[in-house]
Amino acid sequence: MTRVPLIAGNWKMNKTIAEAEAFIAALLPRVASAGADVGICPPYTALQAMVDSARGSRVEVFAQNVHEAESGAFTGEISLPMLLELDVDGSIVGHSERRQYFGETDRALQQKVPAILAAGLRPILCVGETDEERENDETQRKLRNQVGEALAKVDEDQLADVVIAYEPIWAIGTGKVATPDQAQEAIAFVRALVNDRSAEQAERIRILYGGSVNADNAAELLALPDVDGALVGGASLDPESFAAIIAAA
Repeated sequence: MTRVPLIAGNWKMNKTIAEAEAFIAALLPRVASAGADVGICPPYTALQAMVDSARGSRVEVFAQNVHEAESGAFTGEISLPMLLELDVDGSIVGHSERRQYFGETDRALQQKVPAILAAGLRPILCVGETDEERENDETQRKLRNQVGEALAKVDEDQLADVVIAYEPIWAIGTGKVATPDQAQEAIAFVRALVNDRSAEQAERIRILYGGSVNADNAAELLALPDVDGALVGGASLDPESFAAIIAAA
């Protein structure tokens, strides 16, 4: 089965609306004939502008986080009905920075992932190990726990509607990149975890690599048999470098 690659750019806490508009104007002509799916993940303030500017193009728009409840006393949070009103395509959940700085837990993701799917949106679930966990040969234990918890309440026939992004925490924003062997081994293991639930869904699900992906290393990583795209950080902030990564897919 051929899986269409997805290249998604996580802007994190970067770009005003004006900066985002300048970015999308430069990006759209560069990806008009792209052979991969393209996603951008702007901050909340720029979501509506990017949905409007990207409408009718190859570019999908994702939030960087969302709360699982439809409403409530959750100061500073954004709900799924709010995202649906903006007409976004989905949301990242479980990014390591959300886990590290804001206390995101695997148990919370167990609620978020099926809630996003029930809303008709697409979750990009981030998983990955720390440097210490890799050194202690705990990568598979960590991935088994993260994937197992987050997908526990997802119906079997919806597993492939989730996008999983394997992002080794030690490679995020550090300039370090997993070797091709490390990336392939970890992502193949994630696919095997999904296969334990459904072989058909494991063949269909898209698993991305993330962690200091740039125009220079993208082609090698994207050529790996189990890598179905990339979740790009810093290199997604520049339309030229982001388009070069998309071209590599």
